[in-house]
Amino acid sequence: MKSVHLHLVSDSTGETVRSVARACLSQFEGVTPVEHFWSLVRSEAHLTKVIAGIEAHPGPVLFTMVADGLRETLLSACQRLQVPSISVLDPAMSALAGYLGTESGHRPGRQHAMDAGYFKRIEAMNFTLAHDDGQHANDLDKADIILAGVSRTSKTPTSLYLANRGYRVANVPIVPGVPVPDTLFRTKEPLIVGLTNDPARLVQVRKSRLLSLNEQDETDYIDIERVKEEVAEARRMFARAGWPVIEVTRRSIEETAAAIITLYNQKRGTE
Repeated sequence: MKSVHLHLVSDSTGETVRSVARACLSQFEGVTPVEHFWSLVRSEAHLTKVIAGIEAHPGPVLFTMVADGLRETLLSACQRLQVPSISVLDPAMSALAGYLGTESGHRPGRQHAMDAGYFKRIEAMNFTLAHDDGQHANDLDKADIILAGVSRTSKTPTSLYLANRGYRVANVPIVPGVPVPDTLFRTKEPLIVGLTNDPARLVQVRKSRLLSLNEQDETDYIDIERVKEEVAEARRMFARAGWPVIEVTRRSIEETAAAIITLYNQKRGTE
């Protein structure tokens, strides 16, 4: 396993450069990155500390910085230290500038401004937290998306991911012997999606959950035959209701969310 120092430098929160770096590194097997994360780098003094860190642990530098002066200082330092430096935004910014016929504003952190989109995401997150795990089922019609599924089908993490994208999401658990809220079948506006998982995989995940809670592992909750029937009954419910179903067994949260957003756009006629 090869270890490599990787410096992620940003004049904002650093979310973009970190996401890009991890997406790229996931394509290289046998490489273990040692991340050095430098965020909110907006002064010469702060940048001096960054350069000292790069000098102490040489390695590739990925950055998102729009202030020309700081960029040039960083690029010169990387050239002197003979480490590669990559601006992850430059290709997209150049292409957009060419198409739009105008230059960018070079304002650090502009994507995190507290605009209407920001407050929409906050409102969506509050709604989603309040409607987690079947709570407040009386006003499901106010949701944009409703996720239904048996225990451990990634309903909550998927809901939170979608909320961060600005969607108001409710999730409803399907539990053997517990009636599903009638409002789930009466609602018309939200997109309702059934999430399902391979029973054997569910048993593994549920066992890990019980272990983390120091609970007994001799229950119907992890009995493979009971779980198979639980999943089958949930699928029959989805089919009767005519809801789309997403198999999450081999999907990441991001992939599941992307599929849900596609369904949502189709329902709204925006795709």
